[in-house]
Amino acid sequence: MPRMRKIDFQKMHPRIPHPKIGDPAHIKGVRTVATFEFAKGMVVVLAGLGIFRMRHKDIWGLAESLLEFLHVNPHHHYVGVFIDLVYRISDLHLWKIAAVASVYAVLRFVEAYGLWYIRPWAEWLAFASGAIYIPFEAVDLFRRPDWFRVLVIVINVAIVLYMLLLRLEAAKKRHAAQYSPQTGQPLG
Repeated sequence: MPRMRKIDFQKMHPRIPHPKIGDPAHIKGVRTVATFEFAKGMVVVLAGLGIFRMRHKDIWGLAESLLEFLHVNPHHHYVGVFIDLVYRISDLHLWKIAAVASVYAVLRFVEAYGLWYIRPWAEWLAFASGAIYIPFEAVDLFRRPDWFRVLVIVINVAIVLYMLLLRLEAAKKRHAAQYSPQTGQPLG
């Protein structure tokens, strides 16, 4: 079995604009989060395009066809909520949904770009944008607990904590680099 050699990320990715970060684990972790954020943006874009395509269509007919295809009991509570939602949707609602989806997707793509290139602002953005959702996810989990909601909140909390730890570690390193280790006085 051949020996694996150590990868020098600075040589492999000379355009990484953060020369102080040469830690492969840091780069791999942040790029994993970037990939996750990009995937979330793509899901929203695809869902938004699907909703946008529904304008000028018989939404009620599509909803009835979907319920028949899934063999769903029309007297179930959630089906009633779905039917009520479909009944109230208009072209204006679809445009509003598409606009919100577009803003959300752009935010995710900007965040993913910044994280991929190890930008500190993107790490702060990932921390803040993830932290915003935690209270809502917690309330949703307590109202309707299931494994999917647990997984969502666990992943989100992990990303938020990871980004916070990265930023605190960077601040600690920056602070240590500004002071002389012998005298404790500022350099320069």
